[in-house]
Amino acid sequence: MTKTIRDVLKNKGDSVLHISPDATVYSALELMASENVGALLVMEGKQVIGIISERDYARKVILEGRSSLKTVVQKIMATKVLYITQNTTVEEGLALMSDKRCRHLPVLEGKELIGMVSIGDLVNAHVAEKDFMINQLEHYILGG
Repeated sequence: MTKTIRDVLKNKGDSVLHISPDATVYSALELMASENVGALLVMEGKQVIGIISERDYARKVILEGRSSLKTVVQKIMATKVLYITQNTTVEEGLALMSDKRCRHLPVLEGKELIGMVSIGDLVNAHVAEKDFMINQLEHYILGG
């Protein structure tokens, strides 16, 4: 049985951390640190308009000599946000993340935000699926 993003969200939950485009980068970093996450969706109302990650901070604030207390999220966020659906398989999600070099993907159904997954979520699901298959094969081979 191939795992889908729906299966991952059942285990992980569907809460999504987000921030306003007008918030300071410092506020975004505080939220990421307190919640132990590496990225936040940037939203206006219910619409996803970007994503900000620790990588964006390092490359677009620190390396460019900006102040995280004065720079707003909108100035450094990525505006081209890739997404997946609940029916995407874990393997397809991992392939997309690998190909596009991203670590977080929002999950959308139509225009509705359903959740967000990280590469860690998908790797854990993939490993669990493989472990289950190995266990089933061992039982079959050993006649158990």
